[in-house]
Amino acid sequence: MLLLLALAWGGSFFFMAVAGRAWPPFTVVLSRVVLASALLWLLLALNRQRLPLRRPVLLACLGMALLNNLIPFSLIVWAQQSIPSSLASVVNAATPVLTAVVAHLATADEKLSGHRLAGVLVGLGGVAVLAGPAAFGAGAELPGILAGLGACLSYACAGVWGRRFQRMGVPPLAAAAGQTTASILLALPLVLLLDQPWHLPPPGPEVILAVLALGLISTGVAYALFFRLLAEAGATNTALVTQLVPVMAILLGVLVLGEALLPRHWPAWR
Repeated sequence: MLLLLALAWGGSFFFMAVAGRAWPPFTVVLSRVVLASALLWLLLALNRQRLPLRRPVLLACLGMALLNNLIPFSLIVWAQQSIPSSLASVVNAATPVLTAVVAHLATADEKLSGHRLAGVLVGLGGVAVLAGPAAFGAGAELPGILAGLGACLSYACAGVWGRRFQRMGVPPLAAAAGQTTASILLALPLVLLLDQPWHLPPPGPEVILAVLALGLISTGVAYALFFRLLAEAGATNTALVTQLVPVMAILLGVLVLGEALLPRHWPAWR
């Protein structure tokens, strides 16, 4: 499941780069979660499951919508306007580092041991090397990298927040459908107010295909896997998927988008 999730999320950086060239961030996010919600509710119906409409569950869905969708999706789309998709995926690999820290502070059963702390520091150093000079405050890529790190922190908080679905007895598929639906409610006002999509030019076929893949595969299918992993493996272990994502994202960026594969990116393949 971890490898399948890495494949789905690795492609998301490529799809967001294509869609972000034609649409502003909030419009991309809204399109993504609408498609994902349609797929997840269909899967929920086929599996004869439902989302419990209790207040704590609905609040949990809103929290996940904000932390796991609206904030990080928007930051990553915005970041990819100034940094290539391959670099965005490398920066995203900082998520396990931040998740380990957030889980240590916010949970009782995922504390940082000596070995985990060493792993966190090594992981942070590895991300800095892969990101290059911008990680140390140099270069025009710095704003995009900082936005990507903001997305990582949001994902880290979401990983810990999402543990409550298991405690409330909410099936992983229902949790995924609930959070993407709540994301629609949060993103729609922003799109209407800020992006005003009726003024946008009609998207080309490559944008339509990218948004379809982003919503159905990289969000709908991916979140069905994500919530099942979160329930079975915990926040810190699930966050390790972002260490696997750069391989697919760098490959697609180089082969399709014409991005450069720099010497410092090669450790991501080991």
